[in-house]
Amino acid sequence: MTSPADVPSLTPNQVNALVVLMAEARRLTNVELRELAGFALTGKDNEKLVKLGLVETDRTHRPFAHELTDVGWRVVRQLHTTAPPKQGGSATRSMFTVLSNLHRSLDRLRVSHGDFFKQNDGATPAATMPDSAAPAAGDVETLVRAAYRDLANAPGAWVGLADVRDRLANTDRTTVDATLRAMVGREDVRIIPVANTKSLTARDRAAAVRIGNEDNHALAIGPA
Repeated sequence: MTSPADVPSLTPNQVNALVVLMAEARRLTNVELRELAGFALTGKDNEKLVKLGLVETDRTHRPFAHELTDVGWRVVRQLHTTAPPKQGGSATRSMFTVLSNLHRSLDRLRVSHGDFFKQNDGATPAATMPDSAAPAAGDVETLVRAAYRDLANAPGAWVGLADVRDRLANTDRTTVDATLRAMVGREDVRIIPVANTKSLTARDRAAAVRIGNEDNHALAIGPA
């Protein structure tokens, strides 16, 4: 669960780049960025976002192409919790207002930013597949562990179940809950409630899994 302290200080152009990459939810070339937003992600702005691990830039051919990393997605989802860059002016402040209202609305709808913005590739959503296509419990545990590896800064680090569920949005929630309850018995797995319930967002509460008559919100998986 990202806190405001985890959101780095960014320039207006860096913020704009993150927001456009989130809204498009795909890899964008500098040509596409110019067409969509009126600028290319180059120079110090690009260098800083790559150094912070927020953006991955493909420099193997021109025009260079950029895509949000997992960390970049986490940060852009929390931009609204910080003050807009002072040099950004009214346009940047307005965008932060939109981001704040977007976050509140998606929390209410229980829809992740990734699902909201993802490109429609024509694939059949897992939720509409016949029961015979539903993944087995063992497969779901593999998906949970893969999502955790992508989200955690290191083995054993705490990750919010809300972020894990974002990665498993197309997997039946009942199956995910049953898998999480079973995983508690593994030596390398811990699933706990957040002690400071006032810090929980509506999204955190909605993502909780009920274990032992208690809502649990965070997952940690130690090294294999």
